[in-house]
Amino acid sequence: MCGIAGIFHLTVPKPVEPARVRAMADVLAHRGPDGSGVWTAPGVGFGHRRLSIIDLAGGAQPMLTPDGQVAVTYNGEIYNFRDVRAELETLGHVFESHSDTEVILAGWRQWGPGCLSRFHGMFAFALFDAAAQTLFLARDRLGVKPLFYAELSDGSLIFASELKGLLAHPLLRRAPSPQAIEDYLALGYVPDDACAVAGVKKLAAGHCLLIRRGRAMPQPVSWWDVDFRVQAKGSAEQLSHELIGHMREAVRSRMVSDVPLGAFLSGGVDSSAVVAFMAEASRKAVETCSIGFDQADHDETRYAALVAQRFATSHRSRTVASDDFDLIDTLADAFDEPFADASALATYRVCELAREKVTVALSGDGADEAFAGYRRYRLYAAEERVRGLVPEPARHALGRIGDYYPKLDWAPQMFRAKTTLQGIGATSEEAYARAVGIVPPEIRASLYSPAMRSLLQGHRAEDRYVATMRSAPAEDSLSRAQYADLKIWLPGDILTKVDRTSMAVSLEAREPLLDHRLVEFAARVPRNMRLRRGTGKWLMKEALGGILPHDILHRRKMGFVTPISAWFRGPLADRAAELAHAPAFAELGCFDTAAISRIAAEHRSGRSDHGRLLWQLTMLEKSLQRLFAIGVGSSYTASTKYSPSGGALNPRAARSRA
Repeated sequence: MCGIAGIFHLTVPKPVEPARVRAMADVLAHRGPDGSGVWTAPGVGFGHRRLSIIDLAGGAQPMLTPDGQVAVTYNGEIYNFRDVRAELETLGHVFESHSDTEVILAGWRQWGPGCLSRFHGMFAFALFDAAAQTLFLARDRLGVKPLFYAELSDGSLIFASELKGLLAHPLLRRAPSPQAIEDYLALGYVPDDACAVAGVKKLAAGHCLLIRRGRAMPQPVSWWDVDFRVQAKGSAEQLSHELIGHMREAVRSRMVSDVPLGAFLSGGVDSSAVVAFMAEASRKAVETCSIGFDQADHDETRYAALVAQRFATSHRSRTVASDDFDLIDTLADAFDEPFADASALATYRVCELAREKVTVALSGDGADEAFAGYRRYRLYAAEERVRGLVPEPARHALGRIGDYYPKLDWAPQMFRAKTTLQGIGATSEEAYARAVGIVPPEIRASLYSPAMRSLLQGHRAEDRYVATMRSAPAEDSLSRAQYADLKIWLPGDILTKVDRTSMAVSLEAREPLLDHRLVEFAARVPRNMRLRRGTGKWLMKEALGGILPHDILHRRKMGFVTPISAWFRGPLADRAAELAHAPAFAELGCFDTAAISRIAAEHRSGRSDHGRLLWQLTMLEKSLQRLFAIGVGSSYTASTKYSPSGGALNPRAARSRA
């Protein structure tokens, strides 16, 4: 795995300083500690940091074609590169290395942008074609690997694997985006169609961007999508057999490596299945690792040990304290943008543990989105049945009751009806958008200052889910929800979490259950074989019945649970109270401090559970400090002002120096 960065002048091929490109790439050294390279030509410069995985002796980047006319800087793995290489050799191409990077260059020469459909893998790359004077940016189908870019005042476009790579360029103006703050508070992450830094963009999953020097900046183009409308034919037994074939091939293809390889093992269905197929394909014991907690109701290590014993893996586990909040600063630095999925703490720890023995680790991420494994799908399906039975006026009445029903976080589950009533009263898309969020619109609105509400100009985080579900290539509500999660939640939360935590310790994580052929197959699986009688991933569990133990297949899903609510009533209680007076929030001016104080007091007293919101605000404060130096007493951000015309919250004298 690697880190990439670069500069491209959009109109005139002005010289590019190698030192500037190197500075952008070197802040990504954690993504590639094994080597570095910089290449420049008139109007373009590429930087690269390498984590050596395949062809350790060769494959250095940036890489050029023998005639020097095409250059590439690339982050990722093309798992079928040997097959593509063989095809290209029959077409007359000659190769000098054994790397997949050279296959990208030859593929571009042969097929142009069409080469993307031939690549099976995870990748983000930039390619310069001197003859056409074009810059081509591309990102893999599901968004496993990230790519940020921005236009600068000097007429150039810059790009990098992480936001910190762009921030290393002195001309990037740093101003916080109010829309991104709204998105973050609603979802717990900044989605791919937004960025915490106003003006910065992320290339969306499954998209590419072809920029021709001297022409207007185009919009990214979608080169892949998943379609839920075509349903597979066949019995459950037949589809199970086909599913196992896809899973087996997905795992095998991701075991190609010239460095030590292992797997994360939580003891859940997904990671256990990956380990089972790895053990089947490996000639030696698979290296596995898991993280446990010192609280029994959060600990899954006994299940991981059961799977490790069954498949004779070389297993290691480590127990971490459930109050491992000393990682807050480490995570804030790794993610750049605010990120509030608290399971990132445990993910970081398991990546640390894996890196002690391996350089590549396979994970079980992706199956919940593809095969409807999340609990929220089951609850959403139940709400949908009620919406279909209750007349619209009655549904609206129930929704209004939900608006006034108290939020009884302290009460037994049967009395916590507020969100259910609100969901039944909403449209199908609106209900799911609220279900997948963290902080509902009415609570967010109560937190904002009048100036912040004005700057948002009606922007609401839930609208992207509503729009995506309504335009989804799907015929039923469950499929529409899954499609939206694959497009929004998966790249924004899950894959961002795995990429940043693994790359922070120079570990390559691979997700075989996100093989695009497996995801396409899952989309064709009939709805009642994805979710049946309240059981998510039904077909997957049926298919794995002869491979995994019953206790693994049918136990209650736990995931990486972090007790943040308890933290803010215990060791972080004082921190919760201080949030209302945080210098970063005071300078930014977007929050009602009295509202934050009230929320902190309600949480500490136990009247309400605002633990996740308090965690979000904590991580937002850290991000504001790191990205914009807001709240740290820096001289160039001694005050903050709003700029409605620019649509951003602008620190005075935002960083923009030659």
